[in-house]
Amino acid sequence: MIQLSGVAKRFGHKLLFEGADWMVGPKDRVGLVGANGTGKTTMLLMLAGAEEPDAGAISRMRGIGAGYLPQEGLRLSGRTVFGECMSVFADLRAIEEELEALTRSMAELDSATPEYRQVSERFHALDSEFRNRDGYAIEAQVGIVISGLGFPKEDWTRRTEEFSGGWQMRIALAKLLLEKPNLLLLDEPTNHLDLEARNWLEDYLSTYPHSYVLVSHDRYFLDVTVSKIVEIWNRRLHFYSGNYAKYVDQRNQRRAQLEAAYRNQQERIEQLEAFISRFRYQATKARQVQSRVKELEKIDRIEIPPEEKAIHFKFPQPKPSGRIVAEFVNVSKSFGSNRVLADVNFLIERGDRIALVGVNGAGKSTLMKLLAGVEPLTTGEYRLGHNATPNYFAQDQYRELDPNSALLNELSEVAPKWTLTELRNLLGCFLFSDDDVYKRIGVLSGGERNRYALARLLVAPSNFLLLDEPTNHLDMRAKDVLLNALEGYTGTVVFVSHDRYFIDKLAMRIFEVAGGVVTVFPGNYEDYVWRKENRDAPEIEGSDEPAAEPSPIEAAAKPKRLNPILLRKLRDRCSALETEIARAETEIAHYERELAVFRNADETKRLGLLLSERRRELDSLMAEWEEASTALAESE
Repeated sequence: MIQLSGVAKRFGHKLLFEGADWMVGPKDRVGLVGANGTGKTTMLLMLAGAEEPDAGAISRMRGIGAGYLPQEGLRLSGRTVFGECMSVFADLRAIEEELEALTRSMAELDSATPEYRQVSERFHALDSEFRNRDGYAIEAQVGIVISGLGFPKEDWTRRTEEFSGGWQMRIALAKLLLEKPNLLLLDEPTNHLDLEARNWLEDYLSTYPHSYVLVSHDRYFLDVTVSKIVEIWNRRLHFYSGNYAKYVDQRNQRRAQLEAAYRNQQERIEQLEAFISRFRYQATKARQVQSRVKELEKIDRIEIPPEEKAIHFKFPQPKPSGRIVAEFVNVSKSFGSNRVLADVNFLIERGDRIALVGVNGAGKSTLMKLLAGVEPLTTGEYRLGHNATPNYFAQDQYRELDPNSALLNELSEVAPKWTLTELRNLLGCFLFSDDDVYKRIGVLSGGERNRYALARLLVAPSNFLLLDEPTNHLDMRAKDVLLNALEGYTGTVVFVSHDRYFIDKLAMRIFEVAGGVVTVFPGNYEDYVWRKENRDAPEIEGSDEPAAEPSPIEAAAKPKRLNPILLRKLRDRCSALETEIARAETEIAHYERELAVFRNADETKRLGLLLSERRRELDSLMAEWEEASTALAESE
């Protein structure tokens, strides 16, 4: 469909990439990844035809259209939400109007006249096209998409200009999905979506009829939506088969091989340079020296760009709280006649890591504010435990910061025991590098200030953290820093996040907020989804009714089932093990054939060691495969 040949692009004085060759084929599902500043957005713009390459060429098949969704900045006005989305089908609406006009004409004309036959033929041709393009279902299509992206029916008739920037981007995404271009280009499409809308988008993309290329900092979203990864690294495009998890494994192997090749090349270069330096002025060695000079000149030098340093740090651990950190007893919260929470009861204990989930507007942020004490209860009782000190990170936390303070100076005052190097490294993780650390808070954008506010929270946490959307505006590296820090944190965490991977890794319990009720589910988000899909009764804190024990017959009739996502992983692992076993068996057969022909004692010893090592590896793989196969058979 679209082919890049030797494409190069600069941004100012910086070379983003060069020699880029890429063929985007029909029904490709591609994740475009790379560090910040490597040119991912620029590449999307070039695929969309909005940017031209500085060198090379981009060719497109005739009739191929691309639709591009930027990260932000779109503003829509002048129509309702439903009307804006229906505007995608302007050509179909025109056909529909013409069909109506033709129907009226046929009613007025004599069916025996040539004019009637001409109108009738035109009607049947248009009606066939209209039906083939699902013209009679466009309103239903619009309803499905905007509902899936989180717009309740009462918002369908609201004007688009009434919505905030995030909701405007949802409308723009809905239009693109309804348009169904041959190449869908999405730059951070999940930035403005809650979990439910993300889950819906994942399902929608799984049946998308054409190709798409997307950029996302959501690992889980990439894992379930793409089958190929294109990485911009070292000013080149690198291609990997599989989803994001497989890409990480393949990338690590590839870079290990590249580093080994680099070390070997450097050793050879040092040998050549040492020989040249030693014998440069000896006439008897002139020919050998000249030969090595030519060899040195022909070497295609391997470049390994400096990797971003992995930042590892631990929270300054807070003073421990009592065992009971917080308790809600028959808590209700209303805003006027709008009752958000009704008779809520739950208990939070020391060390809990709790994720709040629910659709937008369900009351997650309200619940966080009640826990933080910044909103009063309407009725009920909130008991804060012994020595429990809440520390609340709001979605608009940046409003609490002093706009006149410089980042590094203010951070060093908050954390006087941290060295400037440690503070600069931490700020670097949150995308503040070089002279950015000396910027004043007042000149930062809202997203930048929120990133700084989160970094500020990490250096001096309390023992009860309340984090409302801490992963917004963070790239994968910053999310990893936050996740690793929270996993080693000894206090209690309640958080809201729309990042599935982040929730799965961190949460120990899920609090579902829906219909004014808070329902508690044990485990992470995967467990929560599995329980919801299988209609299992949740374990509700504070319930006086013990769970009924199944009878022996019921237990035998209902064997334990694995989480569907874990089941899929188990199948993948069995498949991978079978491939590794086949490889090991092939290598063993090869070494046995080699050993059958004697060359010398050293070679025989080397082959014998390799053969023993492969046999041990095969035994280990077989044992693991038998265990995984048994577990898979029992669960299925």
